Amino acid sequence: MDRRQKKTRESIFKAFSLLLETNRYEHITVQDIIDKADIGRSTFYTHFETKDMLLKEVCHDIFAHIFDNELCSYKGDKNDLQSRLAHILWHFKEIEKEIFGILASASGDLFIGYLKENLNLLFKMYLADFKTDVPADFLLNYLVGSFCETVKWWVNNKMTEPPETVANYFMAVIETH
Repeated sequence: MDRRQKKTRESIFKAFSLLLETNRYEHITVQDIIDKADIGRSTFYTHFETKDMLLKEVCHDIFAHIFDNELCSYKGDKNDLQSRLAHILWHFKEIEKEIFGILASASGDLFIGYLKENLNLLFKMYLADFKTDVPADFLLNYLVGSFCETVKWWVNNKMTEPPETVANYFMAVIETH
């Protein structure tokens, strides 16, 4: 991708992010995005087939940043799951308005689906730390699903609790099982 294409793509992402801060996903149109990005319709469709494809790319970028780059090189105790979960929540807090716009709409399921894919990889690293007789795939499904529901609860409560507190709540519940 050349510099001009990258700049256009960044403009589309920025416009979409700004729109998500004040609008629910399903109320945002491609026309809204191209108006905000100050590009033509054909330019938008050169980069993305649909608005959903744009959302998919935004989610991919969010999770690639959090999980691939940040979390793998996280400087905290690499064996500390609670710190890693708080780290993820801090990233969500940084883009709070976008997260509200995504999760408060029909696109929330898509976002949660991508989150689950990434959490699967994270929790797999910790499965051996759990002393239980349940099958590993059941435990993994439980941990991933429970943390996604924790994220939804936190967002529905306007992210008022600090990320460390929410991670602590999650750990307290899974440690009691």
